[in-house]
Amino acid sequence: MKIRSLLCLVLSLLTIGPASLSADDSAPLTYEIDLRTVREGFDGKTCWVQARAGAIPQSGDFPATVVLTMQKLLLTGSDVFYALNEMRTNDGKNWIGPIKHENLARRRLSDTREIAICDFTPGWHAKTKKLLGTGHSVRYENNKVMHVRKRSVAYSVYNQQDHIWSDWTTMSMPDEPRFENCGAGSAQRWDRKDGTILLPVYFKPKKEKQYSTTVVLCDFDGEKLTYKKHGSTHTVPVKRGLYEPSITKFQQKYYLTMRNDDKGYVSVSDDGLNYSEPVVWKFDDGEELGNYNTQQHWVTHSDGLFLVYTRRGANNDHVFRHRAPLFMAEVDPATLRVKRDTEWIIVPEKGARMGNFAVVNISPSETWVVVAEWMQPIGIEKYGSNNRVYTSRIKWSRPSKTE
Repeated sequence: MKIRSLLCLVLSLLTIGPASLSADDSAPLTYEIDLRTVREGFDGKTCWVQARAGAIPQSGDFPATVVLTMQKLLLTGSDVFYALNEMRTNDGKNWIGPIKHENLARRRLSDTREIAICDFTPGWHAKTKKLLGTGHSVRYENNKVMHVRKRSVAYSVYNQQDHIWSDWTTMSMPDEPRFENCGAGSAQRWDRKDGTILLPVYFKPKKEKQYSTTVVLCDFDGEKLTYKKHGSTHTVPVKRGLYEPSITKFQQKYYLTMRNDDKGYVSVSDDGLNYSEPVVWKFDDGEELGNYNTQQHWVTHSDGLFLVYTRRGANNDHVFRHRAPLFMAEVDPATLRVKRDTEWIIVPEKGARMGNFAVVNISPSETWVVVAEWMQPIGIEKYGSNNRVYTSRIKWSRPSKTE
């Protein structure tokens, strides 16, 4: 099994795959990894988490811009998040921020209760030329996540000229008990050419434990995100069911990957809404992938479909839920299995978990995986973590072609 060593990963550029860089379409698709640290530093009380980015193409007087969002986490709590902050760059080297956005901070509901937006993922919406960030709401009582709570799909829109986000708001779902707790946290969406959005969500009645996953077809007019309909619903009778889904499209089919407490699952669709019964992620030799209780996301090139994930069995028993390092491997779309001999480490582990991450297409020739070292449980810095925010820059041997 090929796993890039830590020593190699810290080099400036790595050539990955059987062939050197080439623009020849007949040559195997290969890539290089350029691993960079956007920022680092740890105060021992809070840490930056949920680092994800969106890319705004160059237009008129505005240069191409990458906007990275993240939020502080209280180390002594569980999922205790604060305001979203922004970092941005116009050249991929020099970053501005973090800049706190007060309108993306918590809102007071009562003397003891607050609500916040979290698990936020920015993404460029080509039809309206807007950067749209989606996630979900979380409710706190006395600074602890409420056990029984309403959850909503939350979103905000970026103003590139003024570098501000709109006040976060929520998307209305059908008025049914099963959607009382419904969110798009950490979701990787797919935008259709007509501007409609395929947004994966997970949901359940407030007092139940098990989530189901579906894909919602949404309208977006540049300001408001609107539910149109949703597709097939899926769960498994295992602990919390299926949640934190992510979607992509590759060669006319749609692929959906989902988190479960025990195993990751994958499904396929012809129309983006109605999916096959989920199956457990496995390697092409039949062994289970080993991903569990954390999300996975897609890296998609016109000539290859890839999965980024964490798993057991990588000398990482000291990492919480084995959520580091980050692996990337090619997926066989016919069998829905991961090709073991294509697996590489794209972000090394230093004790901190990195299961909350995102993928952003910077250009047809470059894709980034963005992640922060999550500094829980307390004390993991002894392995070398320092709350680094990484961009793992995948540089393709040839540009990805649009549909």
